[in-house]
Order: sequence, then C-alpha cells, then structure tokens
Amino acid sequence: MKLWLRRNKEPAPQPAAAESTAETAAGQAAAATEPPIDRIAPEPAAYREIDTSQPMLTVSGVERSFPVGGQQLHVLKGIHMELYPTQLAMLKGRSGSGKTTLLNMIGGLDQPNKGEIYFQTHAFHRCSDDERTYIRRKEIGFIFQSFALMPLLSAWENVELSLRMAGVPRSQWKSRVTHCLELVGLGRRMHHRPFELSGGEQQRVAIAKAIAHRPVLLLADEPTAELDSQMGAQVMAVFRDIIRTERMTICMTTHDPTIMEVADRVFEMVDGKFINS
Repeated sequence: MKLWLRRNKEPAPQPAAAESTAETAAGQAAAATEPPIDRIAPEPAAYREIDTSQPMLTVSGVERSFPVGGQQLHVLKGIHMELYPTQLAMLKGRSGSGKTTLLNMIGGLDQPNKGEIYFQTHAFHRCSDDERTYIRRKEIGFIFQSFALMPLLSAWENVELSLRMAGVPRSQWKSRVTHCLELVGLGRRMHHRPFELSGGEQQRVAIAKAIAHRPVLLLADEPTAELDSQMGAQVMAVFRDIIRTERMTICMTTHDPTIMEVADRVFEMVDGKFINS
C-alpha cells in the first residue's frame, strides 16, 4: 500500500516539456506582434484607398408593396440607382413618394418584393436578417429625423454607446469620440445632455454617433426637416466635412430645395419612381 502511494505521488514523466514551453513562448511572441484581427485599429479614413469609379451600391428593378385593406399598396415601382464612394446623394420627393422606404432598402432594414440590391459585395436581397444586421453594425450609419439620442446620457456618452454596440475596442473610444464631436463642432458641448442642447446641436450629436464606428455609407432620413434654414445649412456643411475627412458616402432624403445645390446627385421621386435623376 505504501509503495502504491509513493508511486502515485511521483510526478508523471514529461518528455516533451521543453518543446511545449518553446512552442508556448513562440505563440505568445506571435500574439504580441500580430494582434487578433478584431482588435486591430481600423485604418484612418484619410488613408483609405477608394476606387470612386465603381459603384458601392447598386439597386436594380426594386419593387416594394405592402398589404393595405386586403389590397397591395405599391410604394416602389421599379427603382434603378447607383451610389458611388465619397458621393453626397439626395432622394427628393413629397411625403408618400417612397423616399424613406427606399432608404430602408438601401440600409438593409427591409427587403424588396422584387429586384436586387448589392452593397459592396453583399447581396442584401438574399441576406438573412442576422447577416444584414451584422453588415449594418459594421458598415452603415443611420441618422433619423427624431435624433434618436438617449436623453439621460451626455453627448459624449451617446457617441461612446455607439462604439460599444459596434464592438470597437475600448482603447479607441476616447480619441474617436473626441474626434467625432469636434468634427461636428461640439467640442465644447460634449458633456451636455440632449435637453441642454438646441435642435441643431442634437442633430450634430446624432451625426457624430452615426459616424463613430467608421461606416462607409451614411444614411440620413430628413436630417434638416426639424431645423431652420441656418441650422440646416450648418448640417449640410458638416456632411461635406465628413465626406472630405472620413471618406464616406452619404445618401439622404429631403424635400427642401434650398439644400439640394450641395448634392453631387439628386434622385427625384414621384409615386415610387425616379424622374429626371
């Protein structure tokens, strides 16, 4: 019995210990020099190599209808369009013309009954809900007419929240939040809550929040509808700065003719179709 106990107390032989230690050390060294892909800091926007000759988004023959009162209400009736990198495009039209429905299609929030939508290499018309959600989280930013800010969080915290949701490493939060708020002209107001800011300032916080995770496409639904002409002009100036510094493409809806002169392309919608685009 004593002999059995002594044998079991003796450590098991480990002939490959040296090799195992060497492999572990090599693996740790490699990990130190080559961080995981999801922790590598994104390349600064100013250094992105962008081919502006090829469309980043293509819409072909898109139709969308909704059941209303036992019948189908046709909202989009064969839409064809292309968006190119670093372009400011506007969807112009009256309420009910189909602008917001098309914007939802472009952003992967909805799918067409017929037609194709390609965003970069992604076929939105064939993607599952989970796939489109992942693409939106990484590649697309949204600005809503109602600002969509958390009322109890400061401007800083609202923008930081978007980075948390996008899975951006914590080490990048401070510099990125500061950069985005300064870009929209709120460097001195970043610690104010929404109720302490004007409508134009709240919209600029919403813009900073939408661009924080470095999307390639920014979608804005009537971003100047609740603003006066002066504030609307300021928002459009911010959009131009974003395109220049962040190298993003912006597509927005509007029915305000005073801001269309700054657009690179205007798509006019009437009854679910484009005219004079």
